[in-house]
Amino acid sequence: MAKVKTVHVCSECGGKSPRWQGQCPHCNAWNTLIESVVEPEAPVAKRFAALAGETSRLQTLADIKPQESARVPTGIEEFDRVLGGGLVPGGVVLIGGDPGIGKSTLLLQALALLSGHLKALYVSGEESAEQVALRASRLQLDAHGLQLLPEINLERILGNLRDIKPDVAVIDSIQTVYSEALSSAPGSVAQVRECAAQLTRFAKQSGTTLIMVGHVTKDGTLAGPRVLEHIVDTVLYFEGDTHSSFRLVRAFKNRFGAVNELGVFAMTEKGLKGVSNPSAIFLSQHGQQVPGSCVLVTQEGTRPLLVEIQALVDSAHSPSPRRLSVGLEQNRLAMLLAVLHRHAGVVCFDQDVFVNAVGGVKIAEPAADLAVLLAIVSSLTNRPLPRELVVFGEVGLAGEIRPAPRGQERLKESAKLGFKLALVPKANAPRHDIPGMRVVAVERIEEALERLRELADG
Repeated sequence: MAKVKTVHVCSECGGKSPRWQGQCPHCNAWNTLIESVVEPEAPVAKRFAALAGETSRLQTLADIKPQESARVPTGIEEFDRVLGGGLVPGGVVLIGGDPGIGKSTLLLQALALLSGHLKALYVSGEESAEQVALRASRLQLDAHGLQLLPEINLERILGNLRDIKPDVAVIDSIQTVYSEALSSAPGSVAQVRECAAQLTRFAKQSGTTLIMVGHVTKDGTLAGPRVLEHIVDTVLYFEGDTHSSFRLVRAFKNRFGAVNELGVFAMTEKGLKGVSNPSAIFLSQHGQQVPGSCVLVTQEGTRPLLVEIQALVDSAHSPSPRRLSVGLEQNRLAMLLAVLHRHAGVVCFDQDVFVNAVGGVKIAEPAADLAVLLAIVSSLTNRPLPRELVVFGEVGLAGEIRPAPRGQERLKESAKLGFKLALVPKANAPRHDIPGMRVVAVERIEEALERLRELADG
């Protein structure tokens, strides 16, 4: 019997190595090489060659007449927002998230609504038909037109897709699907990559909108090689704490819409419901003004969101003061504290500093810098900021306050929610007055602190 040949495949980039190493030689990631059986590549190469023969044709870019694809709304407004307006025929969506966070629930709700006027198919690889039916009954969904296929074999799934020719199909999940052409187990790098490629190829050729559910690792990233994210058109992630009733769905990649678009849902007895005013989730309702709290106007895709930034500064009881940040970048906090000391004379080297973004939202944009620093100064001096104040702006290492994109939209959203005072970078100062709002424009961090003192005294 011939000896089985093995190769070590990187779970991050899909690169191959003949032997195990601690670091992948292709992408330099650590502890990502996984041993797998060498698969025959001839059939795959033939399929790719046949596909290339059908679609490859030399053209001049100016001669190509692009056509705007019509969007298909799912009926769930927040889901459509994240998708960029709805589903695109022939588009492939990959959605990931922690177990039990609501991926299958959201997709079952969307398919039940779509099945009223489109041909929809739900392929369940993790749950039996009875379990899916039980969930639909619990959510009180009208799923009379929704077709269900409990199957994990790729060839059978593709055969049913060709026979049924659905407009929308969900694969739950891609890690459970396996191809008979490969000898490795379901969920392996080779199986996930090949099955995703075959399903994507079918979607592009047939015009079926395909949604694949992906497992995530304990680090929160999609399991399997990163090439899985490159194959698909849209990558969505569920965020938020599974113990909370709120769920956030963020677009990390979208060839048909805006990146970093955010959809906010509330988990109820009847499934996920869109939240019309998500800013209310991220703002605490204090009975009185409290120190260490500052309202930030952040931008998530095309939507301005108001988020409360809380800071707690306390005397350190160890030689190494703690710097802890939840929902904000950890390394940026240490940099901002150094800027605060150097340019504003506020000393925190003997203090523990804790910063938190309320509601479990994750803020990646640097426009949160000014709000973080003002919350820290408020907690350190034990003086609350004005109740109706909103803040945004990036702080540089030289102490300057840099502008943030879409400043006008941020200010208009704040005024609509009843905030009457805004502290913003000078470059974001509006050309025309915003009704009901006073805008204070500043250029440096020390100037921002001085203006706040004047506002508090006045």
